[in-house]
Amino acid sequence: MAASLGPLVGAIDQGTSSTRFLVFNAETAELLSHHQVEIKQEFPREGWVEQDPKEILNSVYECVERTCEKMKELNIDIANIRAIGVTNQRETTVVWDKTTGEPLYNAIVWLDLRTQSTVERLLKRIPGKNKTFSKFKTGLPLSTYFSAVKLRWLLDNVEEIRKAVEDGRAMFGTIDSWLIWSLTGGTNGGIHCTDVTNASRTMLFNIHSLEWDPDLCKFFDIPMEILPNVRSSSEIYGLMKICPSRESGALTGVPISGCLGDQHAALVGQMCFQDGQAKNTYGTGCFLLCNTGQKSVFSEHGLITTIAYKMGKDKPAFYALEGSVAIAGAVVRWLRDNLGIAKTSQEVEKLAAEVGTSYGCYFVPAFSGLYAPYWEPSARGIICGLTQFTNKNHIAFAALEAVCFQTREILDAMNKDCGIPLSQLQVDGGMTNNKILMQLQSDILCIPVVKPSMPETTALGAAMAAGAAEGVEVWSLNPGDLTAVTCERFEPQINPEESEYRYARWKKAVMKSMGWESSEGPSNGDSSIFCNLPLSIFIMSSMVMLIGAKYLSGK
Repeated sequence: MAASLGPLVGAIDQGTSSTRFLVFNAETAELLSHHQVEIKQEFPREGWVEQDPKEILNSVYECVERTCEKMKELNIDIANIRAIGVTNQRETTVVWDKTTGEPLYNAIVWLDLRTQSTVERLLKRIPGKNKTFSKFKTGLPLSTYFSAVKLRWLLDNVEEIRKAVEDGRAMFGTIDSWLIWSLTGGTNGGIHCTDVTNASRTMLFNIHSLEWDPDLCKFFDIPMEILPNVRSSSEIYGLMKICPSRESGALTGVPISGCLGDQHAALVGQMCFQDGQAKNTYGTGCFLLCNTGQKSVFSEHGLITTIAYKMGKDKPAFYALEGSVAIAGAVVRWLRDNLGIAKTSQEVEKLAAEVGTSYGCYFVPAFSGLYAPYWEPSARGIICGLTQFTNKNHIAFAALEAVCFQTREILDAMNKDCGIPLSQLQVDGGMTNNKILMQLQSDILCIPVVKPSMPETTALGAAMAAGAAEGVEVWSLNPGDLTAVTCERFEPQINPEESEYRYARWKKAVMKSMGWESSEGPSNGDSSIFCNLPLSIFIMSSMVMLIGAKYLSGK
């Protein structure tokens, strides 16, 4: 007979590199079981990053099925799962056909840079080419990062999507919308919705009125009828239905009642409900969010303003300041997959630990330009300060250090905007298992870094939102009812002068990474000098003359 542990809540955590399904005890917040599947990223051209929406959806079904099987093996009754929350990689853009349920193009991932020319074209229509023209409506600068320009690119470049819009068949959504629509029935009555946190990352959403903004939709020329309905982060959106193609129905009838973008879910999971509380998540990218309460605060130092959460239809929206870094865990994956200097992510930590220094080598991983606080899409990655002594260990250490320096930049900006410096940094995400990284982070920030012993705070936040929803109500969000978490603490171990010296050198490296690319470059990504025929003739003829002169001199 299966054991009863009281009410349970599941969480779908769909990230950039993997999908997971996790089940928590609603009374103790204990993680009971989970399953994870890695997601393939496709790079069809330089700067392009795509994923297959069907692969993402199937990975969700697989994770749900496998977790339920594991729970049965543990003798835990899955009938006690009362609700499911969804948390997702933000900004990643999907357009699908509501009559067939099929995606009309691959998902364009948040890291993707193909829209740089779209951004530059849009900028020409704004007086003074002001990137922050919609800052006080959306909280965001005009950037390749956000969904509106990705959607504009799809409408401009994919005939099938244009035709589907004309025929009234197209639906747009971020990953949460695609999953909720599919899981609640898809073509058979699926619910087309999103929550306020994901909507606030599109550049089409007014973060004050909490509605799609007609003026912004007109500016980007986006038809409003393809947009999802915007709901709170904690309410019943619909019920799970059987997937006909997989006969997957383990959780049929369970309400999906929580939805938060991944960084917002981590803020909730870290229980940062008070004004001034902040957390930093180390995943594919790195994201520092600070709760600013029911007041939207606008940055003067390159941060963005976003909705933190809205915990119910009739509850107020809370806001946050956010510093976004594009490349964090992705730099470790790059060292592993592209350079092959390590077989696993853990091996990168080991390489760095063997030397304990970068030996003056600095790595700026601006693979997708620079996000906060620079918002500089023309930047590209550089490794500088190399000598004959530099080896793969130093580069591994410099890569970890880069994650910490980027966090220092956004923390400095946040301290200036908030006026009250953070006395410690709460952290979460997969990279926080790297103890070298956590100690480095404390050393570079000169403040303690605090890591919860249960690192799955993103999924926990989604589960909390789902369990607290009206009509579910198995998880209390009252401060007195929240379970206290045990933490591991990392204290600074170097003197502040050394930290400042290393940080100053990093800033110098950042300046050298800027201005590498523009949309006016070769369209096929081929930057070979031989694309320039007169230049290539000059070089070839010069080489022939040099060889001839050497031959004639008899050397």
